[in-house]
Amino acid sequence: MTVLPDAVRDADSVLVTGPPMSGKYDLFNRLLAEWSTGPVVISTGRTAEKIRQDYETITGRDGDDVIVIDCITHEQGDKRDDTPTTKYVASAGNLTDIGIKFTDVVESSAGRDRAVGVYSLSQLLMYWDPERIYRFTRVMTSQTSGEGWPFVGVVNSAAHDEQVVNTLHEPFDVVVETRVEGDDREFRVRGRVGKPSEWTAF
Repeated sequence: MTVLPDAVRDADSVLVTGPPMSGKYDLFNRLLAEWSTGPVVISTGRTAEKIRQDYETITGRDGDDVIVIDCITHEQGDKRDDTPTTKYVASAGNLTDIGIKFTDVVESSAGRDRAVGVYSLSQLLMYWDPERIYRFTRVMTSQTSGEGWPFVGVVNSAAHDEQVVNTLHEPFDVVVETRVEGDDREFRVRGRVGKPSEWTAF
């Protein structure tokens, strides 16, 4: 189990960015588990069941503790009703609906310490331009920080040009970059100022 540095664990908001298969999803799940016993995942590409299974596998925690805003099940034609722990959105392109369902979760979580993750922002960029996703992310980071809940987003750096990725860095306190070197997956941490950390295998 990687010990994530304090700069990451203590941040209000973290963006995990890197190419496919470089461990972004692992770090995303581990960070949510470090932050909270009842995380909220806005899932733009995996069903609620899959999110919970993956969370259990990666963190060893109970997947039933995860609240999921599922943007994929209805899009696949499987119409289900919301439950206390799973909220369904018509598609990942419906940012308004995502916001409404997230507000529902906030209202039903009075007094709970949660952490919030979006996996992934790259999926949202298939529907919207970077400026719109930047604004959506800013709203999310300010809403979560108003609740005292840390927030993590993930972006596939290989799917977008550098300017898009840099635009998305802006709302986040800390950026964790991942890469594959030989057989190793590595990460490093970048804050708003100063040099990035050394690459660390995980």
